[in-house]
Amino acid sequence: MVEYEVVLFDLDGTIIDPKEGITKSVQYALGKMGVAVENCKALESFIGPPLQQSFKEQFGFSDHQANEAISYYRERYKPTGIYENTVYIGMNELLAELKSAGCRLAIATSKPTVFAQNIAEHYDFARYFDVIIGSELDGSRTLKAEVIEETLNQLGNPEISKCVMIGDRKYDIIGAKTNDMESVGVEFGYGSKQELAEANATYIVQTVAQLRDVLMK
Repeated sequence: MVEYEVVLFDLDGTIIDPKEGITKSVQYALGKMGVAVENCKALESFIGPPLQQSFKEQFGFSDHQANEAISYYRERYKPTGIYENTVYIGMNELLAELKSAGCRLAIATSKPTVFAQNIAEHYDFARYFDVIIGSELDGSRTLKAEVIEETLNQLGNPEISKCVMIGDRKYDIIGAKTNDMESVGVEFGYGSKQELAEANATYIVQTVAQLRDVLMK
């Protein structure tokens, strides 16, 4: 039996581990901007938040510089980085089980919609989702709360008490809360338990198996 009728998933750090594709593409972009970063691990904080926000906060870029860096990022990410992901073990099985149980599933990500759709098709999990919603390539709709709102609109604005948002960063939890929705924070992504707890996630789980226990009761 499912606990929720509508389940929204973040993409990066929740369905897939995007570390290689994102960090190498950020490294490439920074190199083009004259900033050398040798260790890609130092760039893992770029996984989750909107890129413009990360470039500005972490490297002091202006709006113009951040937009320039994003264009360089996409030079590498679009042909190469988009396919440097790993689907978390057990995730496909969970998605299939939720779908079979009658859940409506959606992806709500800060990644541009077109990239999210391509990834979902490439890794063969697009078939589980009713809608896949992300940001726009022009930089609009990057806040997770806005993405969630649009996702709910696309789903016909279901009863919010029957919806849940799943994600690995505080942005997912805060976005859900802004939309009066319950949330599940997953520790197997890129946010810490402390980050998820401080954002007041309804539940916090360590594994895909524990996530299933919350969703299938």
